[in-house]
Amino acid sequence: MNNYDILWQTILSELEQTYDEDTFAEVFEPLQNIHQVSNNVIYIVTPNEFIKNRIQRLYLSKIQDLALKNSGETLRFKFVLESELEPEYDIVTPDLDLENRYRLGNLNGSFRFDNFVVGKSNMFAFRMAMKVADQPGVVANPLYIFGDVGLGKTHLTQAIGNYILDNNPHANVLYVKADSFIEDFANLLKRQQMDDFHAKYRDIDVLLVDDIQIMGGATKTQMEFFKLFDILYQQNKQIVITSDKPASELKNIMSRLTSRFEVGLSVDIQVPDLEHRIEILKRKLSSETSHAEAMDHEVLNFIASSFVTNIRELEGALKRVLFYALTNNIDITVEHAQEALEPLLKTRRKSNQLNENNYDRIQSVVSDFYGISIDDLIGKKRHSKYVIPRHIAMYLIKSNHNIPYKSIGSLFGDRDHSTVLTACEKIENELKQDKTLKLAVDTIIKKLNQV
Repeated sequence: MNNYDILWQTILSELEQTYDEDTFAEVFEPLQNIHQVSNNVIYIVTPNEFIKNRIQRLYLSKIQDLALKNSGETLRFKFVLESELEPEYDIVTPDLDLENRYRLGNLNGSFRFDNFVVGKSNMFAFRMAMKVADQPGVVANPLYIFGDVGLGKTHLTQAIGNYILDNNPHANVLYVKADSFIEDFANLLKRQQMDDFHAKYRDIDVLLVDDIQIMGGATKTQMEFFKLFDILYQQNKQIVITSDKPASELKNIMSRLTSRFEVGLSVDIQVPDLEHRIEILKRKLSSETSHAEAMDHEVLNFIASSFVTNIRELEGALKRVLFYALTNNIDITVEHAQEALEPLLKTRRKSNQLNENNYDRIQSVVSDFYGISIDDLIGKKRHSKYVIPRHIAMYLIKSNHNIPYKSIGSLFGDRDHSTVLTACEKIENELKQDKTLKLAVDTIIKKLNQV
């Protein structure tokens, strides 16, 4: 008995404990043997169409979850009939030649579930993405994935498209960045070729839109996207959207659109912890076979500890260390890794220091303008004498540096995300009608620009 057979028997055992005796006997007991395994897809023969459809509708997600839990691998199960295994029937498996090249629908063939490194920071997003890929248009529509730059939103989104195409080559899947959507709309509208635009975006089964926040302020494009969204949604076509923030925090996006985004399911990808970052480096290193044995845990720990918030930067740092050692014909040690990464770390330290000084400067200029202390500005006093300048300082930090609301809150006595969001929106709205406030803010901005 091979490892996959053992895994399947383990899954059956857990299913028996999960469901009642009649359900297990009727649905799962006949499924004792694995027919074949190909490219992380496990094929199991079902005795009839009824059981096959019942598993796909009701139990497939549970089986996938148990497989991940018991194996630690991303495995897929495909339940088929005996007749579907006849020679003339071609079971669809991933085309290995797709690796590192694009396939139909603007998809990058290298973005797959099986090479997406899963950890606490992205586990829920990963599982829901797999469920959506298993049952497009059924589980969560739209699926809205948000998180900071470089955490894997694009990888996960395109993995959904690749999974769907692997299992149904005839599916019409389209991945598009929001800026490309804007450009397509503007160009074809100008040429009066909207039929071509509609043919491209409406006659599809799955729409994957990356970085929707880029549409902020593009009113005509948003109106067209709103119509497209409704057409696809009403036809149960799967829509997946990514952004750098929750839908409720999108700037200059019409409310009718953000409310549509919130109809389905929102999942976030957070910054990976140290253990997760080291695992990402190990996975990346495994593709560099000539160096796979040459880097010890201390070096990986150093790189993972130095690059915390962005997976792209983390992987870029690993490549820099590898090439530095190769070029100089030296061993990969912590000391040599420090040498290789010092220019990047120096720039990072300078940037961080500059940002911290900028935040301090805004707080200092605002408190001086209103004649209050820094302690009062960031403190808990609720008198308008302190609240108004506090809100202005939050607004200016957000406007000038666009850091997360939670990070701004940490600069003001660890206030929560919603408090800062409310403060910024209040100042932004009042600036449109309160001339005295606008004059004060303009004066503060001039002072900030003097140095």
